Amino acid sequence: MRAPAALMLAALLVPALPALAEEFREVAVDAAVLFDGPSDRAAKRFIAIRGTPLEVLSTLGAWVKVRDVAGDVLWIPRAELGDSRNVIVSRALASVRRTAGDVGVLLFQAERGVLLEVVDGSAPAGWLRVRHRDGTVGFVAAAEVWGR
Repeated sequence: MRAPAALMLAALLVPALPALAEEFREVAVDAAVLFDGPSDRAAKRFIAIRGTPLEVLSTLGAWVKVRDVAGDVLWIPRAELGDSRNVIVSRALASVRRTAGDVGVLLFQAERGVLLEVVDGSAPAGWLRVRHRDGTVGFVAAAEVWGR
């Protein structure tokens, strides 16, 4: 009878474990081919442009298994990834504001798929300070973007 009690205790404790932190990298070459397996001979599925954030799931030698913003799981050569500096708008529209907060002056709205560069880590919790490619800098709610 001790084994069932131990299993029940373990089942109760599992949700209390801290979630593993997500690791993001970004495409570091002009255009990277994403494959359905860890090989140049695997089927080519997508092309991702420089700066596209990808979630790292695992590595196998010179290959990295990644997830994109759409949830697709693919493989990319490790040499084509760099440190993550960008996020991608994951909602229909993301509001970029002059100050962090829902009442800040609206600078612009970015459509789903737009890349925004994360400028620094000075934003309050739940917000990111970002730069659009036109140079405009503001704050976006972290829930409206993917890649961090």
